[in-house]
Amino acid sequence: MSLESVRAFFSKNAPDIEIIEMKTSTATVTQAAEAHGVEPGRIAKTLSLRVGERSFLVVTRGDARLDNRKVKAAFGGKASMLDAEQVHSLTGHPVGGVCPFGLATPLPVYCDISLKAFDEVVPAAGSIHTAVRIGPERMAALVGADWVDVCQEASAKSEPAG
Repeated sequence: MSLESVRAFFSKNAPDIEIIEMKTSTATVTQAAEAHGVEPGRIAKTLSLRVGERSFLVVTRGDARLDNRKVKAAFGGKASMLDAEQVHSLTGHPVGGVCPFGLATPLPVYCDISLKAFDEVVPAAGSIHTAVRIGPERMAALVGADWVDVCQEASAKSEPAG
């Protein structure tokens, strides 16, 4: 069970961090922001990507969009999103609950510098009803993430949602 792997991760690595369980779904950035009473940018969304045969996770602020040019420069090729089945198989987490904690398969994790705008972010915790509150630097340290710059600049985010 995905939530259980996240619980085990925090029990071992950061027992002071409490998993927040919600009755409503927090599967989307909008739902999570409303449920946790924060702006969408504070939701740390975890994207499951592949470049060639290499799969990895990128954690970004909730209102950020990937910049394909920056992604290609950072990871050496065009990235594609994994499908829901691949995501669940590799991470052990369902789409909407994916996080860099308690992964089923060891995967490289990257955190986008956009997260550094916040002192605290709210990533999912292995299910569509759970999350944690954590500083972005601490999150990156706990999961051994490298910092990258792969999102569009704030002023470039003029595309409509959906």
